[in-house]
Amino acid sequence: GLPGWALMLIALVCAVVVCVTLNFLVEKIAYRPLRNAPRLAPLITAMGMSLLLQTLAMIIWKPNPKPFPLLLPTTPIDLGGPVISVTQCLILGLTVVILASLMFLVNHTKLGRAMRATAENPKVAGLMGVKPDFIISTTFVIGAALAAVAGLMWAANYGTVQHTMGFMPGLKAFTAAVLGGIGNLAGAMVGGILLGLIEAIGAGYLGDLTGGVLGSHYADIFAFVALILVLTLRPSGLLGERVADRA
Repeated sequence: GLPGWALMLIALVCAVVVCVTLNFLVEKIAYRPLRNAPRLAPLITAMGMSLLLQTLAMIIWKPNPKPFPLLLPTTPIDLGGPVISVTQCLILGLTVVILASLMFLVNHTKLGRAMRATAENPKVAGLMGVKPDFIISTTFVIGAALAAVAGLMWAANYGTVQHTMGFMPGLKAFTAAVLGGIGNLAGAMVGGILLGLIEAIGAGYLGDLTGGVLGSHYADIFAFVALILVLTLRPSGLLGERVADRA
């Protein structure tokens, strides 16, 4: 049969195609009619679509977790103390490459300038020749492709797949983005690293802090505590710019 890396590549291509197609349809059917709706409407729609897709996945593939095949070498890599897997090395490498590519796209290309203009003010961007609907659809497509990569890497790292597997990572991704600063790509990565450190360190002391009542599997608590603190003390995020309201 094919080697593991080839099967992983095929799975990645299939995941990207499915996610891009699905997200494009979701944007066109569920979000585009809400362009001029109040800001709360897209948020409620996002929650509804998430529940709908999870339920459909549960109906199709059943609710029980399913094992994900081991497609990459399982030999651990010793870094002189810390030990990581080949999958984790691949995740780190992909993260760096994808972040660098996104920063170049957003800051140094015509499409990136159009994205920033549309995010700032779609109506004014339209007057300057930008097509907001096309730009927003393109952004959804790019996001879907990145979500496909993230989902495949998550499954490969943890070895199981389930219809709810994207819920908690999605919440943590939002938390990391808020922590670093919404709209700041480098800030999102910094926020993700800080969030991981907070959870890892907190999980190590959680048992001692609660007298053994709570174990390390409650480490998710720290992610949401961090989110509440950032939203309360610095809503713009650690690397976000404070913007004054204009009268």
